[in-house]
Amino acid sequence: MSGTRVYVPRDSAALAVGADAVAAAIEAEAASRGLAVQVVRNGSRGLLWLETMVEVATAQGRVAYGPVEAEDVASLFEAGFLDGRPHALALGPTDDITWLKRQQRLTFARCGLTDPLSLADYEAQGGLKGLRAALALQPAAIVQQVLDAGLRGRGGAAFPTGIKWRTVAAASAEQKYVVCNADEGDSGTFADRMLMEGDPFMLIEGMAIAGLAVGATKGFVYIRSEYPDAIRTFDEAVRRARAAGVLGASVLGSGRAFDLEWRKGAGSYVCGEETAMLESLEGERGIVRAKPPLPAIEGLFGRPTVINNVLTFAAVPTVLAEGPAHYAGFGAGRSRGTLPFQLAGNIRHGGLFELPFGRTLRELVFDFGGGTASGRPVKAIQVGGPLGAYVPESQWDLPLDYEAYAAVGAVLGHGGVVVHDDSADLAQLARYAMEFCAIESCGKCTPCRIGSTRGVEVIDRITAGREREQQVILLKELCDTMLHGSLCAMGGMTPYPVLSALTHYPRDFGLTQADAA
Repeated sequence: MSGTRVYVPRDSAALAVGADAVAAAIEAEAASRGLAVQVVRNGSRGLLWLETMVEVATAQGRVAYGPVEAEDVASLFEAGFLDGRPHALALGPTDDITWLKRQQRLTFARCGLTDPLSLADYEAQGGLKGLRAALALQPAAIVQQVLDAGLRGRGGAAFPTGIKWRTVAAASAEQKYVVCNADEGDSGTFADRMLMEGDPFMLIEGMAIAGLAVGATKGFVYIRSEYPDAIRTFDEAVRRARAAGVLGASVLGSGRAFDLEWRKGAGSYVCGEETAMLESLEGERGIVRAKPPLPAIEGLFGRPTVINNVLTFAAVPTVLAEGPAHYAGFGAGRSRGTLPFQLAGNIRHGGLFELPFGRTLRELVFDFGGGTASGRPVKAIQVGGPLGAYVPESQWDLPLDYEAYAAVGAVLGHGGVVVHDDSADLAQLARYAMEFCAIESCGKCTPCRIGSTRGVEVIDRITAGREREQQVILLKELCDTMLHGSLCAMGGMTPYPVLSALTHYPRDFGLTQADAA
């Protein structure tokens, strides 16, 4: 196929604002003008307020236009956009777009550059280099590289990935498994989805490396049902990887086996917890298991199992391809590498921005995000998903790393950042956290199941002004019980948004700072 290459994203966010219609309009307009055009459906660059962002390959590099709607296409042709010429929607050379230029992309380096389903594109942009490097190593050496890189799980606990892999590698069993948690249920997060839609071979490569490291020949990806486009793209990527010998009985002709399948979740938030996910994968009700035994010892079908999320596995190919020192060269303190932050909520420029650990929330929300969409002052920023803490302005200059946030009772979690302006009622948001837990609890442990319901009632009494002083004491004791007595993070982290809202925004509860202390 020949002609000028025009890139139109196939990501869900772009599809939602009419990317398919834009692609069709470009093909129709080119045909009517007798111009040769090759439309490539790439992943998203993550600048979601500019979708549909169309890029044209010119002799000087890619030139971007956005946000483009189908009715803009005729004028783009008229202006000469196939040669990168000016237009009201012109954004200039893609590489010079400020929001991209200021990022350090490791995990999302290819996302937006390539056709997500082209293995040739993937390899041309450095894909499979990590897997080839891993095939030349002994399993223990692969694990050591992951340890040396300082890679930690990109979920809630930030557990060192290499230690988890070493535990599974040391376990003795005829069958071991690699499981990817792609049940991205946190509100305001979409990095997993973007990666599965925009660079799915990277996840496949990362899981294959994990299989080689621990001696597992089978992998499963647990994808949430709300991601039909991601499921469709990932399914096709797996089939193509298998056909090309990246997966199967002899990975890249090495004689070492690894294959994977995906399973669709049914929409339960708690199935994002690793043991509940294992139950669901086994065909059981998604309910949390007591630990020990750890899944690394007795996981899927009772076998040793590596469980990581999408972003963790997707970080691994870079570690093997470029070496652990390169990866560890990014970040701050014990938080090494980068984290793809996802900006959502009341934000002017929502999207995905991959940055090294150590930058600040103020930089992220104001320099990248541009402040609120409403134009009103930012009041609170929730970091780490619906069970993350509300971070007040006094903490916006803390470095974004795991330890700095843990020190103030907050978490980075999956990198989700939701912004609220000064019209937000933090008492109602705290109540919502308890209500969310009550609805989504698997019901196995009492602190989570009963505590969340009682939490809603106590917050209602506080905001109604009924025995406020006693109810605040009761709320704190209830949160302490949930924090320390719950079986998993569902009940254990629900106190984070509740207590942070109470501590930093007491007026929303009808309290003074002294009342809430």
